[in-house]
Amino acid sequence: MTIRIAAAVIRDDGGRLLLVRKRGTKAFMQAGGKIEPGELPAVALARELREELGIVVDPGAASHLGSFSAPAANEPETQVEAELFEFSIAGEPVPGRR
Repeated sequence: MTIRIAAAVIRDDGGRLLLVRKRGTKAFMQAGGKIEPGELPAVALARELREELGIVVDPGAASHLGSFSAPAANEPETQVEAELFEFSIAGEPVPGRR
């Protein structure tokens, strides 16, 4: 099985990177989430960041770094295909309740 996601390398004003970890897992990863059918990756990323971290971004402001593939951290026998973006944020993210 393959999961398509959009994820981001997010830096703050101090150059720190933002990583997230799903409840019940040990793996840290870039923030982002699944791309819905018919949704553009940058739009999916903006939606996921708003829902999960309270970060509002313009999908056009993110720089596309490329497409990457790796085994899923939380789902056995599953591959993740990620569209990876990069951008900076100001302020503190507020984790959602997912």
